[in-house]
Amino acid sequence: MTQTKDNTPVSQNPYSDDELIKDFPGFSNQYATVNGVRLHYVEGGSGMPLICLPGWPQTWYSYHPVATQLARLYRVIIVDIRGMGSSEKPASGYDKKTMATDILGLVRHLGLTKVHLMGHDIGGMVAMSFAFNFPEFTEKLLVLDGSHPSEGMLQMPLMPAAGTFTEKMDATMPYAWWMGFNQVKGLPEKLLEGRFQYLLDWLFHYVMIDDRNMTSFERDVYASAYNEADSIRASNAWYQTFTQDIEHAKTYQPLAMPVLGIGSYISYQYMKMGLPYVATDITVIGIPESGHYLFEEKPEQVLDAVFSFLEA
Repeated sequence: MTQTKDNTPVSQNPYSDDELIKDFPGFSNQYATVNGVRLHYVEGGSGMPLICLPGWPQTWYSYHPVATQLARLYRVIIVDIRGMGSSEKPASGYDKKTMATDILGLVRHLGLTKVHLMGHDIGGMVAMSFAFNFPEFTEKLLVLDGSHPSEGMLQMPLMPAAGTFTEKMDATMPYAWWMGFNQVKGLPEKLLEGRFQYLLDWLFHYVMIDDRNMTSFERDVYASAYNEADSIRASNAWYQTFTQDIEHAKTYQPLAMPVLGIGSYISYQYMKMGLPYVATDITVIGIPESGHYLFEEKPEQVLDAVFSFLEA
């Protein structure tokens, strides 16, 4: 019988992909080796392919509030990006162009010629990179609280402005200290291995309006996925390549396909200002009643926006 690293049989591990997929009726776990990396993904539904990419610090399971509804109209393919969940965690390749090339490899592996791309957080960065680099494969692009790294990141404050760093993130003066913390190599693994729950609980409270919408089971799923040193090292590498991503962005042409940006109270204004610089056919929708984790806080509003955009 297959066992986890703590010798728990996979069949008895409630956070294994085999157990979690039971929350996704009609979906199945799949694996593919593409662009030199083994990716885990889950697939369900039929119709136009919709590739879904999660963000930090979550996994494919983050789409569970919306996946089955999306699968009523689309062939939904939710991918653990390079370094995430059950996907491989190599030593390199975490710039968003390489990660987008991973997704292109999966698209080709599945025999697809045109797809919708949807990404949240880091997944939104990878989805945008895919659209920039492989527009011929991209029908429509959807990004939620995450867009491609830009030079604006270099202006993020090291210290918070007085009175702005409270228990909830300030939308006008956001202080994302983990952007710097995740740049550090080696130390986060030593501090967080086996203790990732502490970071998760703090982060969810800070960037969600009501973090009760992130259940204790969901928190345990993500803690299980990020507790190991390799998982922390790999996920931090998504951040450590931002300067490389910024250089790549300088060579990209504006996106011509339809683009939907969905922003929380934290990101809406920034997306509204920033997306017109990189795309020509843009719709930006704000969900001010939601924090960063929009699927968990306002799934119905997300679904309404997504369906309206894709069916237009």
